[in-house]
Amino acid sequence: MDGSLGEQAEKVKAFIQRLCRHTEVSVEFRDERLTTVSAKRLMRDADTKKTKRKARHDAIAAALILQGYLDEKH
Repeated sequence: MDGSLGEQAEKVKAFIQRLCRHTEVSVEFRDERLTTVSAKRLMRDADTKKTKRKARHDAIAAALILQGYLDEKH
C-alpha cells in the first residue's frame, strides 16, 4: 500500500511489456488489491459453500475492477 509494486505486479508488468511488442491494443494497469475485500463485504451474507464463495468473490472483484475503469472513462 506504499505505492511500490509487488512481485506479482512486476511479473505482470514484464508480461505486458512483451505483449505490447506484438499488438497495438492499449493496455491499462489497474490496482486491484482491495477489490477482493470489497467483494467479500458485498457477499458477507451469502449462504454458499466455501469453494463457490471464493469463485463469487473473484467474479465480484473482477466486476468492481471493470466498473472502476468504466467510471473513470466517463
